[in-house]
Amino acid sequence: QVQLVESGGGLVQPGGSLKLSCAASGRAFDVGVMGWERQAPGGERELVATVTSGGSTDCADSVKGRFTISRDNAKNTVYLEMNSLKLEDTAVYYCHAFMKINDYGGYARYWGQGTQVTVQG
Repeated sequence: QVQLVESGGGLVQPGGSLKLSCAASGRAFDVGVMGWERQAPGGERELVATVTSGGSTDCADSVKGRFTISRDNAKNTVYLEMNSLKLEDTAVYYCHAFMKINDYGGYARYWGQGTQVTVQG
């Protein structure tokens, strides 16, 4: 059984920093694109950032210059470093990844359980 396990969420003051982690657990033959989405209370779900297996990244305009996405392929882990946090960054953050569980089938999209990030003064 393959799943994505998230950690690092919590409470932080405006202007502070927080780093999220998301690791593939179980048998993952290969991990492709990984990324993060978020959903604010009463808000819509939005894409935050993505990173390919080769390290190419893309971030939403709302977080560019403040958030950095990265990954460690040896650990099958994706990170989201968040700096200069604002109140509007408060949301549940979900990681996702395209993964292959054997060398015969294709890739499937997996999702983490979500981790709460609260920015509060």
